[in-house]
Amino acid sequence: MNPIESLRIAWRAIRGHKLRSTLTTLGVIIGIAAVITFVTLGTGLQDEIIGDISPDDQQNVYAWAASPENSGQGPLAGAQPVFTLRDANEVGNLSGVDDAYVYTQVPGQSVTFAGQSVPREGGFIATGPGYFDDDDLAEGRRFTRGTNEAVVNPALIGLFEENVTVGDTLTLGIFRGAQVNVTVVGILENSESMSAFEGFAPAPRLYIPADFGGVGSAGEDPRYIAMVAEAPSKSAADIDRTKRVTREYLNSPASDASDRAEGLNFQLKTSTELIAQLEEVLDLLQDFIVGIAAISLLVGSIGIANIMLVSVTERTREIGIMKAVGAQRRDILGLFIVEAIILGVLGAILGTALGLAAGFLVAGYIGIPWVIPWSWVAIAIVVGILVGVLAGLYPAWNASRTDPIDALRYE
Repeated sequence: MNPIESLRIAWRAIRGHKLRSTLTTLGVIIGIAAVITFVTLGTGLQDEIIGDISPDDQQNVYAWAASPENSGQGPLAGAQPVFTLRDANEVGNLSGVDDAYVYTQVPGQSVTFAGQSVPREGGFIATGPGYFDDDDLAEGRRFTRGTNEAVVNPALIGLFEENVTVGDTLTLGIFRGAQVNVTVVGILENSESMSAFEGFAPAPRLYIPADFGGVGSAGEDPRYIAMVAEAPSKSAADIDRTKRVTREYLNSPASDASDRAEGLNFQLKTSTELIAQLEEVLDLLQDFIVGIAAISLLVGSIGIANIMLVSVTERTREIGIMKAVGAQRRDILGLFIVEAIILGVLGAILGTALGLAAGFLVAGYIGIPWVIPWSWVAIAIVVGILVGVLAGLYPAWNASRTDPIDALRYE
């Protein structure tokens, strides 16, 4: 029996039991659809995060001090306020460092403009002018050190009924109920985060100078939770040099941070390294979810094996007739394996299409790119074929061993 004839007979058998064949492939469809959906979303999320790293940000080294048990848990995990403005100035003057500035979150309660007050539970971000690049600004300029100036993003502007423009005055409600006026001098191009310290989701944000009055911890010598050192270029050699000289300074008695960093480790990471940590977590979560979804594939393979055994029983006389007219064991074996493969491939194709569609809808809903994981699409087709082969192997072997005399007597 040639392969084309086997394919024709197998397809006829599948079409003759449409409902049964559909239910048989449903387990494969659901399993592969779940895998493709979660992989699509995971790939899109990683693409969104990595895409948010600007070329300039890739040469920044982020520094914070945390206890050893918090090491490797992400930016600012367990960070303590140890840095001073003098530390940033000293690091910025080191050979191998292009610029340096401190960073901290300022507790805030509200922002008021034109009589409208909006809550700001996340507070405000205090840093240096070097935190931005001129290309990041749609309007205006970066703030100046030591001034009551602010840079805002479009998401913050969108909170107000009236449009905020460069030159407008905002009133910030900061800790202890203090009210401070700031002048908007710059508006960012978009609402994406400017660094890994902020997280990676777009959100309303307002930036002020780190030496703004009241910023930092209490006292005459304010302390900041983090510092950013910028390398002269994105080359690995320059970044490593920036890390080395910055760490050497921070661990030396000359730094203000060293006197409060007892029992703490200085963490120095680039945005790329921080992203790599996040990707490891995302990959682990994705593997876990894919593993659960793969159970559906196991259920689907059992369904195919079961239906093939039923098919062998139902077609006992047909098998006997084929053997009586000269069909060999390999012909019967091939016929039932082809039928199982068709069911597996149909399940893989329909499951892949369903998974891509679900990924497209969910990605659009949560606002991340829809990225087609072509390698997983290919894997899905291969898995469908393997499921069909493995699930149909025993029933096909069982059918090929049927005695033609007994088969012809079968009622």
